[in-house]
Amino acid sequence: QVQLVLSGGGSVPAGGSLTLTCIGSGPSDSRKCMAWFRQEPGKEREVVASKYVAGVYTYVTRSLKDRFTISYDNVNNTLYLQMNSLKPEDTAQYFCAARRGPVCPLSHTVSAYESWGQGTQVTVSP
Repeated sequence: QVQLVLSGGGSVPAGGSLTLTCIGSGPSDSRKCMAWFRQEPGKEREVVASKYVAGVYTYVTRSLKDRFTISYDNVNNTLYLQMNSLKPEDTAQYFCAARRGPVCPLSHTVSAYESWGQGTQVTVSP
């Protein structure tokens, strides 16, 4: 089955940068659409960014597009989320997710993704 191993979470001062890494394994056909989600306590899990690993499609939610970058390394089956100029409101539990292609979800709901990694805490101090 698909496995997604997340790393890179931690604490960072406001204005700093952090990179999350999600290493995928299992059937590659089930990992064509990759995404990052985050969830604040008491709130719903929401998409941060997504990417089709076999094409040009890339999405970053509007409010984050100037600070966050999603990328994928096909050689190492690794999804990255580069987060710059971090703000305290970026504090959340972050998740990586995957699903089959070739058409990636446009709604970016939790239910649209089939495989999930563990969550990791990102804390941005003031």
